[in-house]
Amino acid sequence: MDGTGDRFQRETKYEPGKMSGHKLDWAAKPDLYKEYPQAVKTDLPVFEPSQPISLDKTLRKRKSIRDFQAKPISKGQLAYLLWASTGIQRIKDGYEFRTAPSAGALYPIETYVVVNNVKSLEPGVYHYAIRSHQLEQLQQRDLSRQIAAAALSQGMCATAAAVFIWTAVFERCKWKYGQRAYRYIYLDAGHIAENLALAAVSLNLGSCEIGALYDDQVNAIIGIDGTEESTICMAAAGVPQ
Repeated sequence: MDGTGDRFQRETKYEPGKMSGHKLDWAAKPDLYKEYPQAVKTDLPVFEPSQPISLDKTLRKRKSIRDFQAKPISKGQLAYLLWASTGIQRIKDGYEFRTAPSAGALYPIETYVVVNNVKSLEPGVYHYAIRSHQLEQLQQRDLSRQIAAAALSQGMCATAAAVFIWTAVFERCKWKYGQRAYRYIYLDAGHIAENLALAAVSLNLGSCEIGALYDDQVNAIIGIDGTEESTICMAAAGVPQ
């Protein structure tokens, strides 16, 4: 018997001669940026690795790290990880292109960070404001135990310097692609997660991508509804043992 995933894969196939026409309502196109106007904002520095390494060496060194030292990372390192994973890379013809590809340049993925141990930042939950390259503070408290519990009790989330949470604002992609949008959303999140993993290596940091999580527990930590926007995946990052 087919399960939900099997039906989804079958029913979202593209087949020649069977694709219905879909006229885009440009007036209804969702905004590509989420913002928290009332949040306290922290400017992020422009940061580059002090000793850049080649892509070949980065690929050969990348591995999942689950054991972290109780050492902080700098605000600059966090800023670079955020920019490298999903920041604005260039502006061309009025479009703001990012470091990771996105189907239709619709960018449905939002980035949140649970800060455990970052210099000059209070522990808590932050949203990455991509356009302004700022952090927006959503909560100020130690959430290391809560985020670990929400990741099926994976202790690395409590010991990592920061835990990245990637969510999807589904309508951004569904506006154009309908139900097939979910395929692209998962691909987009994967591109961003890989960028984070490679950027961490370039800073001599470790990271581990996380798919095992209690969706609604994570949603509650970052304060989203789980319907219009919901958690897709996460990653822990910090100074490796």
